[in-house]
Amino acid sequence: MELSDFFQPVNISQILETDKLPPSALLHVFSIHTASEGFPDLSGHQLALIGIQEDRRAVNNQGCGMAPDAVRSHLYKLYQGSYGMKLADLGNIAKGHSVEDSYFALSAVVAELLKRGIIPIILGGSNDLAYANYLAYEKMEQTINMVSVDPSFDLGTAESDLDSQSYLGRIILHQPNFLFNFSNIGYQTYFVEQSSVELMDKLNFDMHRLGQAHAKMEDIEPVIRNADVLNFDLSAIRQSDAPGCGNATPNGFYGEEACQIARYAGISDKLSSFGIYELNPALDKNRQSAHLVAQMIWYFIDGFCNRKKDFPFAEKSDYTKFRVFVKDHKHEIVFFKSIRSDRWWMEVPYPPNQRLKFERHHLVPCTYSDYELACKEEMPDRWWQTFLKLS
Repeated sequence: MELSDFFQPVNISQILETDKLPPSALLHVFSIHTASEGFPDLSGHQLALIGIQEDRRAVNNQGCGMAPDAVRSHLYKLYQGSYGMKLADLGNIAKGHSVEDSYFALSAVVAELLKRGIIPIILGGSNDLAYANYLAYEKMEQTINMVSVDPSFDLGTAESDLDSQSYLGRIILHQPNFLFNFSNIGYQTYFVEQSSVELMDKLNFDMHRLGQAHAKMEDIEPVIRNADVLNFDLSAIRQSDAPGCGNATPNGFYGEEACQIARYAGISDKLSSFGIYELNPALDKNRQSAHLVAQMIWYFIDGFCNRKKDFPFAEKSDYTKFRVFVKDHKHEIVFFKSIRSDRWWMEVPYPPNQRLKFERHHLVPCTYSDYELACKEEMPDRWWQTFLKLS
């Protein structure tokens, strides 16, 4: 498959004045697909930026398909860090003849990049493109964990057509299903029906309210560290910080918290695709939202460059092992602390009827707080939730 067949080149001269940018600008780190330079050779590249202009199923946010170039105009002005790596900008996937054509193009591109060991950074477009991203993993027959930063769950109803506010319901019902776990970060209760909360709880999915995340941002790091895919809906950011979204509301994450989440995603050894959706340049003020998304991408790249490769790559000698007995010493939880990064994991045993032939335990990212809770002879919620998922 020729990846170049799916993309339109980036017209850099229309986006920004390149002759005014210093050599240290991020522009000069990227191999960019332009009409004059052609499609980049991806040999040795680790990250690839993908723009996709599909927004026909956006709800209350038509125009978000113009987001990719709006973000590029700010991204390439930012200063580069100590990267020592190859980055590519593949250009834009234009709207297909049908929305399904756009989904096919995105899933095919993401699947091919994953096969090559390249992490795609997807710039949408509407939130339903997360469904197309999921289909890429189906092509590879890979079971995944997905995290969405979103003020609601986007479940829709059984009768709902696929759109930006029902994509998760379509993923859950999709067969064959390759979704092992789903986590929502930042949901706002007044936007979510109680029946949806009950369904998420019944499926043993993770739910983290906006207030909980605000109170202790470090507690959401293990959630992201356990994800293969992270989808970020711009409406999860408060309107004062990101006005460029038709569904923006007064409450949400602050801009610096959004950047922190993006860095958590970048630094995760497991995460293999990252998408930001629902930015609408037509609704933006002083291009503030586009600038914020550009900074989020900068933080994702910075996080990627600081990956510690301590899971699942490291040797046992790179960890400190802790054994904690809980529930009147009837149960034992084993914790591992990475010497490289000070991050924590805990073992969750497979139930006897589900035990794999050569694997008896499932390692779950956790926090020091989970270890402290176990020391008080209390089972951490993460342990129970994972055990139920494995049952």
